Amino acid sequence: MRATLAFMSLVVLGAVIFSPQALSNYSPSWQQKIGPSLQMNNLFTAKKVDILIIMRDQASFRRSPYRMESKQRKGREVVNSLKNVAFGSQQNILKMLQTSNVNYRQYWAMNAIAAFDVPAEMLKTIASRNDVRKLIANPKLRNRIPSPRYVAQGFGAEAAGQNIVSTGATAVWEKGITGEGIVVAGQDTGVQWNHPALIRSYRGSAGGRRMAPDHDYNWHDAIHSGRSNPCGFGTSVPCDDDQHGTHTMGTMVGDDGGNNKVGMAPGAQWVACRNMDSGYGRPSTYIECFEWFMAPYKKGQTSLQGDPSKAPHVINNSWGCPASEGCEGREMRPVLEALKAAGIMVVVSAGNAGSGCGSINDQPATHTDVTFTVGAHNHRDGNIAGFSSRGPSVIDGGIGPDVTAPGVSVRSTIPGDGYGEAMWSGTSMAGPHVAGAVALLWSAQPKLVGQIDMTIKILTETATAKTSSQTCGGTSGSNIPNNTYGFGHLNIAKAVERALSL
Repeated sequence: MRATLAFMSLVVLGAVIFSPQALSNYSPSWQQKIGPSLQMNNLFTAKKVDILIIMRDQASFRRSPYRMESKQRKGREVVNSLKNVAFGSQQNILKMLQTSNVNYRQYWAMNAIAAFDVPAEMLKTIASRNDVRKLIANPKLRNRIPSPRYVAQGFGAEAAGQNIVSTGATAVWEKGITGEGIVVAGQDTGVQWNHPALIRSYRGSAGGRRMAPDHDYNWHDAIHSGRSNPCGFGTSVPCDDDQHGTHTMGTMVGDDGGNNKVGMAPGAQWVACRNMDSGYGRPSTYIECFEWFMAPYKKGQTSLQGDPSKAPHVINNSWGCPASEGCEGREMRPVLEALKAAGIMVVVSAGNAGSGCGSINDQPATHTDVTFTVGAHNHRDGNIAGFSSRGPSVIDGGIGPDVTAPGVSVRSTIPGDGYGEAMWSGTSMAGPHVAGAVALLWSAQPKLVGQIDMTIKILTETATAKTSSQTCGGTSGSNIPNNTYGFGHLNIAKAVERALSL
């Protein structure tokens, strides 16, 4: 998987999959259901493979009947609809997997089943089924997170970093709005929950007052097994095995009550899901986190027992899933549509593929109409970061990103109670600024809670316009939006001002 979107390089480790020669032995009727990610290498030499089975029947929310309902009602109705579709169509194929002693994990957030160590000879049987739409690879791919840039002279603890100030967040704080009543979420490498700047905002610690924190409904670990991991597997207590998740969470809500105000919405609460094993992730772990966010459940329970009333308001996603990992086109679209229908804002990083046009090429950022995509600019000079991906989306052709936010040498929290040592760059760092901004906006104007389209309209229309000579197709005339900055720089002060007038 294309894990974190801090500056990094991709290393693909042993993706196991189909050769075109082997496929030619079988009829086209089932070949067409085998995704390209399963055709890139020779599956039969590996004997077994991990796959994601995408079922034919998918709940559709393109014309959501819940658009104007409250977020709580939306969440309940969407979850019920998803479960009805999934569990009404999965029973027969699950019996087949059980008979064949194949380990699996079923999902309802999109109608899919992750199957592990599937014998190669079973793939034709599975793909030939009328209730199966597609099979894709579900490998673990590694994105290497670099060592963070060490703090340059002149950078240190300050009441609020200039990256935060530049978005207008401190002006919003002056109105007494800091994100109260809103829950942000991150699916990432985990979080150091008791970091001095995060413990008070963790929903499981009751503002840091609980002697014994309650992690039920507030933390989920989608990494259930592996060879070794400093955090372990299936953990009941939040843990970060690769620093990145603690850094992104800090930019959303971090505040130690002193000089380290590193987050956009220090009054909001947070929950989290670990979707990577020391930077290794796969499509199924992303889906599992999205599913848990829609209806959180306790450790030891199943997703059938999830509670939609405990769902967060906004999810930050500083990761990307490329075609080589199985995210070949629109595989994640069903779950993203469901999240939007449930009134949960999905903020995604545009990617670090660089300055070429059409470099927004990894899911979920490629689904520009159901996510809010964020590019990175340098808040010190306002210019786009050289690594920030440009639109249009290679999947739907949409303008992207929606806006840009600070993403160059950003100071935030890191495991070990640290701050200043962690000057990181990437669209990974930009996305959390927007997730925190949504918390401020919805806290300021509760009428907007769960109203995704109206929220996007306000955030884009109030962005500080930034034109670019590199339109990449973009718009003519005023050149707003364009495929470099979208509608411009995030300006949450103007967005809140607009929202308060509603």
